[in-house]
Amino acid sequence: MKRTFLTVIMLLFVLVLTVTAVYAAEGSAEHTPSVLGWVWKLLNFTILVVVLVWFLGKPVKSYLKQRTELIEKSIKEASDAKAAAEKALKEVEDKLKLKDQEIERIMDAAKKSGESDRDALLEEGKRMSERIKAQARVNIEQELKQAKDSLKADAARLAIEIAGKKIKEKLTHEDQIKILEESLKKIEEHNG
Repeated sequence: MKRTFLTVIMLLFVLVLTVTAVYAAEGSAEHTPSVLGWVWKLLNFTILVVVLVWFLGKPVKSYLKQRTELIEKSIKEASDAKAAAEKALKEVEDKLKLKDQEIERIMDAAKKSGESDRDALLEEGKRMSERIKAQARVNIEQELKQAKDSLKADAARLAIEIAGKKIKEKLTHEDQIKILEESLKKIEEHNG
């Protein structure tokens, strides 16, 4: 490739020198364009094109073919990359939709769980309130019963004391002997 390039450069240099010499020699004549001058210029140009095509044709074709293949390969890779990116984007969007649905499901479950827990706590609070009220009633009834029993005992004791005092005041010695004899009689009948 390097050798071909050097050959082409040398040929172009020789061609340019030849054209310059011919043109300079022609310059001494009249300055009107002649048909032969135009033919010579056309011939030089044609030779230049043929030489360029002859020496540069294969390398240029090869370069253009490689460049075309490289561009086609780049386009295909870009197309594949675009397809892969679109696929990845779709997967990410699908995952995001699933995550959104999962978040919504978790939020609903948490809400239901919270409501369920709240209802359970309210129910437990009601049951505890009822138990506390029932226990308070039982405690009040026991305290009331104890107070009544204590009052009855105090009232009975006071009644006995008062009755004893009144009996002592009203009973004579003869009444006491009579009550004692009756009590002994009842004890004997009962025992025997």
